[in-house]
Amino acid sequence: MRILFTGGSGKAGRHVVTHLANRGHTVMNLDLVPANIDGVWDMTVDLTDAGQVFSAMSGIVGFDDLESTDGPPKFDAVVHFAAVPRIQLRPDPECFRVNTTSTYNVLEAAVKLGIPKVLFASSETTYGVCFAHGEVKPEYIPVDEQHPTVPHDAYAMSKVCNEVCGRSFQARSGTDIYALRINNVIEPHEYASLVPVWSGDAACRRRNIFAYIDTRDLSHFVDCALATDGLGFQVFNVANEDSSVGMPSAEVIVNFYAGVPQRRELGEFETFYSIDKAKELLGCAAPSRWRNA
Repeated sequence: MRILFTGGSGKAGRHVVTHLANRGHTVMNLDLVPANIDGVWDMTVDLTDAGQVFSAMSGIVGFDDLESTDGPPKFDAVVHFAAVPRIQLRPDPECFRVNTTSTYNVLEAAVKLGIPKVLFASSETTYGVCFAHGEVKPEYIPVDEQHPTVPHDAYAMSKVCNEVCGRSFQARSGTDIYALRINNVIEPHEYASLVPVWSGDAACRRRNIFAYIDTRDLSHFVDCALATDGLGFQVFNVANEDSSVGMPSAEVIVNFYAGVPQRRELGEFETFYSIDKAKELLGCAAPSRWRNA
């Protein structure tokens, strides 16, 4: 496939674009800084500028495209990961502006250029647990895509707004647009320091709904979403199958979710961040990583 990827220089994006390039896809990375990854083309783009986005998305990827007498080929898909990645990196209004404006620009350009598929990064924070003041518990467990999204912070608000825009662009265009509510992204080298903490202090994972996503498995989720057509607008939770704590799920419920309605039984260490929908519609699941690290 010919894929336009935004944010390929970031923590999660670097792993996904490397994976896509290694799979044989042609990948153009749009970011404020180059990724400098073998097999990936970089272009420095301010995604909050609609003209820059439209130009990059309708242009060439590599110099070989100059050989075509019909102009550059159209992209097969857009994967939009670029964003201010959390609160407290920029002032709240700037975080919201950058994340919403850039996503709107990417969606509009992709739809007007007739690109048939757009994936974009949404977030676990949309459920209003992660960056809330004080403790906010889910309305029920496990948390699935139907759970209310009432965030308390500018970052999560921007992600909810982006999902609304994605639904609207899909409704008027018919383009497949999938929002990936990505949980806490973990790189393999991080397990050396995280495993002792996760094993001994379950409370430290409460704001992440006791979940995580390994970068290798995030890449696999993107693969599955790119390979699955015809779903219209969809939202998918993205996480590994197991929780990110050593405490069994039954004990997590007693200690942290007492009184929270439980909609189904959970496996011994099953994630509280449900990926049932991704399993059913994308054929995608992610194994335990940190317990074997």
